[in-house]
Amino acid sequence: MSYRCADPSSLDFEERDPREGEARGRLVADLTTALELKESRARLWRYPPHTTGRRHADKAQEEVFVVISGTLTMLLGDPAERVDVGPGGVIAVEPGTPLQVRNETDGELVLFIYGAPPE
Repeated sequence: MSYRCADPSSLDFEERDPREGEARGRLVADLTTALELKESRARLWRYPPHTTGRRHADKAQEEVFVVISGTLTMLLGDPAERVDVGPGGVIAVEPGTPLQVRNETDGELVLFIYGAPPE
C-alpha cells in the first residue's frame, strides 16, 4: 500500500496577481506535487474577500470543486449561470464548460479543486 498526506499548515501558498480593483490576490498551494499525483491534479485555494479567478474553459479536464470554508460563487456556461455553494458543498464541471470562481463575500473562501486528466 502506498499513500501520501499533505497537511495544509505545511503547504507553501503562492500569491496570484490580484485582478483590477482587488486589494489582495488569491493564494494557491500545489497538491499535485505534494501528493505526487500522476493521473490527476489538485490544488488548495484561498480566496480573500471579493476576489475572482479568470473566466476559462478546460478543454479536456473534468473538475471537482469542494468548499472547505466560506461561500463559493461560480459563473457556469455561456451565457453564465450563477451557482452558490456553501461549506461542504461540491460541484463538478464537465470539460468545455466556461467557468469562473468568485468569492463575493466579506470572508475568506477556502477551496479544494481536483481535476482529471491532468492538464
